[in-house]
Amino acid sequence: MTDTAPPGKLNCVVTYLEMRAPPRRPNVLPAGSKIALMRAERPTASFYRYLYNTVGEPWFWFERRKLDDAALEAIIQDPEVQVFVLYADGVPAGYAELDGRTGSDIELAYFGLIPDFIGRGLGVYLLGWVADEAWRQTPERFWVHTCNLDHPRALGMYQRAGFTVYRQDSGLIDDPRESGLIPAGTPLPPGAGG
Repeated sequence: MTDTAPPGKLNCVVTYLEMRAPPRRPNVLPAGSKIALMRAERPTASFYRYLYNTVGEPWFWFERRKLDDAALEAIIQDPEVQVFVLYADGVPAGYAELDGRTGSDIELAYFGLIPDFIGRGLGVYLLGWVADEAWRQTPERFWVHTCNLDHPRALGMYQRAGFTVYRQDSGLIDDPRESGLIPAGTPLPPGAGG
């Protein structure tokens, strides 16, 4: 793949990672943090969109923006999908979504922090917590995918948490700013290339 994408396109390198056993590390809450983690039981589309859009817009998350409310709620309210919200000082700070609809595997479908909370150690804590939660459900495998449009430290954080890379794909995607799924003025994520 070339470094420069044609107009209206973005280079996208997707990296797939997996865990085949629970991580062997203690999960430590960052010092001075007042946090709570709660499962959003049957989250509404509007609350989920708040989390998804606020966490994901800087990283060009657009797939769920394509869905109408009924299609979105069919996913997020499925009994095999769990949305966990991280609160810091009583304010939503991020979320993690576990998807167990495929049988013996659990996917970390979405994971991230609201931009105001990045850099406080909360992402590492949330990832450790959600990995522990996934393994309590005894899957054969816990997996996630990330891409070059995600936060520049995402891949390394997943690897430090115990995930290992098993596949990588690359190609071009439509720039979601062209269709209005991401606001036109949103700057490219650092890893987007051209």
